[in-house]
Amino acid sequence: MPANPLGVALRNRRAGQHTLVWARPELAASENFALTSPVFEHGGPIPAAYRGRLFGANVSPALAWTPPPSGTAELVLIAQDPDVPFGKPATHALTLGIDPALGGLPDNAFAHPSDVPGLRHGKGPLGRRGWAGPMPIKSHGPHAYVFQLFAVDQALELPASFTLDQVVAAIAGHVLGRARLDGTYEIR
Repeated sequence: MPANPLGVALRNRRAGQHTLVWARPELAASENFALTSPVFEHGGPIPAAYRGRLFGANVSPALAWTPPPSGTAELVLIAQDPDVPFGKPATHALTLGIDPALGGLPDNAFAHPSDVPGLRHGKGPLGRRGWAGPMPIKSHGPHAYVFQLFAVDQALELPASFTLDQVVAAIAGHVLGRARLDGTYEIR
């Protein structure tokens, strides 16, 4: 399959790791628990089964975590792609209400609506709720998909149509710990 000229032309343009919510000083905390997935290793490729689709199912990968810090009321997951060529990273999942006692979530738990009680999804790319899998520009090179899990000390009360900015403002000053898992995806 021939290379996409646009992807090749933009190959060196990236929003950058510094644009992730992980890099925001108001969300800094100890990395005192771990986030993993049974379907990909940290820094490794995300399987094609979890690829994004404009139409049809976007199946989110299963995730697991070690016990978060004592006093954690809920977990917040923000998955972002910092390798988009312009502006801010693309948000691929924005989920509140994750029960820290679960220890993990199965494949497709981040679907909207979710089969997992308590999960609430904010708006991601194109106004979509729930998981929006990787869809990098063909020939742009590998993109990182950064799963950022924040342990917060209070249950979050946000409107049903919450945004990333509202989540960041709500958890600032309430992060007890955090964990991160990076995967990659590329369309050649």
